[in-house]
Amino acid sequence: DIHGRPDHPQCQVSGYLMVNRVPGNFHVEAGSVNHNLNPTMTNLSHTVHHLSFGLPPTRSTRAERKLLAKIPEHYKSFSPMDATSWILKKAHTAHHHYLNVVTTHFKSDLVKYQTLSQSQEVSYDLSDVPSARFNYDIAPMSVQVARKGRKTWYEFVTSVFAIVGGTFTTLGLVDGILYKTFKSKKL
Repeated sequence: DIHGRPDHPQCQVSGYLMVNRVPGNFHVEAGSVNHNLNPTMTNLSHTVHHLSFGLPPTRSTRAERKLLAKIPEHYKSFSPMDATSWILKKAHTAHHHYLNVVTTHFKSDLVKYQTLSQSQEVSYDLSDVPSARFNYDIAPMSVQVARKGRKTWYEFVTSVFAIVGGTFTTLGLVDGILYKTFKSKKL
């Protein structure tokens, strides 16, 4: 019970939505076929127990758990809204949630969707019915997570030559500028 009032039970919504990989939204609005609701008295406080993008959660394999355990915790923002409550103190308001979804590819063909979320409380006109809105935007780019191995010997040699060549070129430019500057002062 979100308000600690057992005499006012809440609705429970669960399920899956199949969405295209384009920006969109879905919303939860108070309404009933059997009851006449006063929109100005609607309270849309809610708790999100789980919200994620991608395939429905299943039991992860040992290899997947091992791979995800190596990733720092602050990079694993797959479901930041999970177990979060949004309590409204005023009637006729609702929260609007904005989600930015980024596809993340891990080695071994593991694909997850990281989500960044932001929420704000919105007041409605007296004639409008409030709704909890979830706007999502799927990023056009994806993140590739791979562990970089040790450099091979020829990558090391190439890097050393690049450093030496860059230093030689820079010193040559500085020498040329100094030569031109001091030569013109002697004449």
